[in-house]
Amino acid sequence: MGIPREMREAWAEKRRSFFIPSPSEEQRNLDSKTCIQEGVREGLKAASVACVSSAVPTLIAVRVIPWAKANLNYTAQALIISGASIAAYFITADKTILECARRNSLANFQKRE
Repeated sequence: MGIPREMREAWAEKRRSFFIPSPSEEQRNLDSKTCIQEGVREGLKAASVACVSSAVPTLIAVRVIPWAKANLNYTAQALIISGASIAAYFITADKTILECARRNSLANFQKRE
């Protein structure tokens, strides 16, 4: 089972490019990967904070407030908590990646001058 050797070698050949990237292109690719990793790291931090800060009030409300007790089942509680976490992750990751890209482009602009 698995991928036959001929197909694996053909895919490996496709990935090898005829063109050799310049050092500046390699640096740009490295910078973009670093920005993405930084964005993911910050997004996970924000998602974990949002998860805790939305889970505690939701779970307390379901046990204390009569309306929430009657209307918010387990699925609704999970959607509230996960919705807050997902939103925090994507918003923070996007802002972090854009800020890092701005910082890199400004550094490249100043380096050229």
